[in-house]
Amino acid sequence: MASPRASGPEPQAARSARSSAQLPRDFWLLFGAEGASTLGTSIGVLALQLLLIDGMHATADEVGLVRAAQWAPYLVIGLLAGVWVDRVRRKPVLVGADLAQAALVVTIAAAALAGRLSVWGLAGLVFGMGAVSCVQIAAHQSFIPRVVSEGQLPDAFARLGQLGGATHSAGPLVAGTLVKWLSAPVALLLDAASYLISAAALSRVRVEEPVDGAAGESVWAELREGALWVYTHPVLRSYAWWLHGMFFFMAMVQAMVVFLATVELGLGSVAVGLVLAAAGVGGVVAGHFAADLGRRYGVGLACRVAELTTPAWGLLIAVAPPGRWGFACLLLAHLLVGVTVVSATMSMSYRNEVTPDHLRARMNGTIRTFNWGGLALASLLSGWLAARFGVHTPLWIGAAGLVVVTAYLWVSPFGRVVSADPPDTQSLA
Repeated sequence: MASPRASGPEPQAARSARSSAQLPRDFWLLFGAEGASTLGTSIGVLALQLLLIDGMHATADEVGLVRAAQWAPYLVIGLLAGVWVDRVRRKPVLVGADLAQAALVVTIAAAALAGRLSVWGLAGLVFGMGAVSCVQIAAHQSFIPRVVSEGQLPDAFARLGQLGGATHSAGPLVAGTLVKWLSAPVALLLDAASYLISAAALSRVRVEEPVDGAAGESVWAELREGALWVYTHPVLRSYAWWLHGMFFFMAMVQAMVVFLATVELGLGSVAVGLVLAAAGVGGVVAGHFAADLGRRYGVGLACRVAELTTPAWGLLIAVAPPGRWGFACLLLAHLLVGVTVVSATMSMSYRNEVTPDHLRARMNGTIRTFNWGGLALASLLSGWLAARFGVHTPLWIGAAGLVVVTAYLWVSPFGRVVSADPPDTQSLA
């Protein structure tokens, strides 16, 4: 197993100068591709849920089933995806994944327009999208450190975090308007087009990609190496456990947000779009300060403070009443949760900086497998609880869980980490 980096602390002035260097042209091509695909995805996510709830009149447990299908592939192939991506060049994987996603989204839209889409059929196609995304995410997160230098990672992830906030703000608004005036399948076709634009931009990125010479090793040995790196590292271990819990309990709430807003609170598609867009607005603002906050106050402290908004988000959704006050609660909740772009930026940069290049896809794949595999289980559980005990039951359980995991972050080794530069636990405050 590879050992943590042994380099000593770099002077703050040198680190700031290095990290503030201009991001290269190829990063901006990657940035454009990311913008197109995340805008399309944020449109498609809401359009799919509105198609399911309003167009197909799905029940709460059917909503949970389809959401679970999106994340279930991580339980099946998540770890293997990381091993495979570590053996191949990542750019062709990303381009091919965009093309596959476009084909799957077009299939959903065409079936819906023809009136031949069932809940189980939609779940199957969404499962296919999740499987492609599983490979795509493993390649994407480990591709960025090949496009920019390690010193530029905080700034690169901060810019991508801002971009995600902007696209997640615009996407739901566009989706809600398209669904209201045209239809959900038309909104999905726009999502498909965004994947084609992303593929075209990624194909122009120039990067030298070595292929891991360990491709002849046992798959299980490589899986074990990646898992050991995450779960025996003195800081990554606590980071991973916090993140797994946070994803699980957030998913319990997220699975029912659109159902709550439309069925329980009586909000229309445009109002739902406004609510979801609010998270993007908060993300754009927070993303502007993310890298500087991490450098000034340390990775752990920046993450701890930003993540206080996560349990607040869950509690505000759980208490939302019908009518305009419910809309206000949902809007405020999503504005607050956008601040977590700070923790997402800092933690993503940290975990890639402390991990050697040949382990990055497996590290990211391992963490994502249990994060997003947990989303599948949480979505199923949330739908089952909502169908039997009412939609507020999974909301309260999720909100309570977020309070617990946020408290764990505050006392964990990751919550006290300063930077990725010193070796092992010397990076702790």
